Amino acid sequence: MKMRKIKDQIYWLGAVDWDRRLFDSLIPLPDGTTYNAYLVEGREKVALIDTVDPPMADTLMDQLADVPKIDYIVSLHAEQDHSGTLPRVLEKYPEARIVTTAKARGLLMDMMSLPESAFQVVEDGAAIDLGDKTLKCIHTPWVHWPETMCAYLEEDRMLFSCDFFGSHIAASDLFVTDEGRVYEAAKRYFAEIMMPFRTIIRKNLEKLAAYPVDMIAPSHGSIYQNPAFILDAYNDWVNSPPKNIVVIPYVSMHESTKLMVNHLAGALVEKGVRVELFNLAVTDIGKLAMALVDAATIVVGTPTVLAGPHPYAAYAAFLANALKPQVNFLSIVGSYGWGGKTVETLAGMIPNLKVAVLEPVLCKGVPGAADYAAIDALAAAISEKHAEKGYA
Repeated sequence: MKMRKIKDQIYWLGAVDWDRRLFDSLIPLPDGTTYNAYLVEGREKVALIDTVDPPMADTLMDQLADVPKIDYIVSLHAEQDHSGTLPRVLEKYPEARIVTTAKARGLLMDMMSLPESAFQVVEDGAAIDLGDKTLKCIHTPWVHWPETMCAYLEEDRMLFSCDFFGSHIAASDLFVTDEGRVYEAAKRYFAEIMMPFRTIIRKNLEKLAAYPVDMIAPSHGSIYQNPAFILDAYNDWVNSPPKNIVVIPYVSMHESTKLMVNHLAGALVEKGVRVELFNLAVTDIGKLAMALVDAATIVVGTPTVLAGPHPYAAYAAFLANALKPQVNFLSIVGSYGWGGKTVETLAGMIPNLKVAVLEPVLCKGVPGAADYAAIDALAAAISEKHAEKGYA
């Protein structure tokens, strides 16, 4: 894909990766992704904002073939999908300076073997004068690495937001056209990447609120011509309390746990509680992460394997602990053959979750009448706790 004009003197460069299905060998990409770079041509100086993932380097270099000079390469983030092509860009433009934060400089020197002399470190709020264009550097640490920053083009009220407000979509649309599709992709992106830093992101949202923004250009996904759409979404995900939702990740070996989980789901629905059910043997982990953004309660369903939880259930607990959703309550349901320490093991895997643990329900073998009664009691307890919190 060729360089594309966003508006006078501002261009999109980069690559659309239609085929990528996994990010960091961890995060599912059902819709592929984009690696966005941007070119800003001032009257006196030219700035390239970010580069692309190394496998897409030839695409970027082809787009730069007719660009005679670049004075500044603004590196918003040291991760390879942003900065992996820096060495090749510097080879073509050896006089260019890499503009970045002090922490990013260290990371880029380590990961790209770049010399310290290639860098121009900028403080928070520093301005880069391009002549008739001014880029302001806004430090936004921990969105989602410690060195990240945004760049604000003052004359055009345009925010180059790095991973902030991103979405993994391989789209030919330069601008957002289908807000429904983008909302889901952006929420997935938030859940998988940004949710662990919710508190810091809240502060960075407040910081960005000082800048009038007409357009947001993220490093992944299409450009927002309606910034309020994604800003409102982030404010909801970051600031709103949990909702009246129970997320149930489960795995079942011989149907006993599945019987318990299905009964629990039905009992909760009858009490007006929304349920999100995920069979861990086949589920899209990204969908589970998205559900955790809004959930008030997690109930893990697991059989006992070698005296502990099934490995899939342990992975779900590890994932929830890493993502740090704002859930308030946790419980466990499942079956066992002769005994074990499933509850103790899972409880020990979630130190990051500040939750109240509701009475687990574990049965020996196939659930019976007493077990189903205990599940009904758990559903009632969850419903009451949600009502006490005022979750709707």
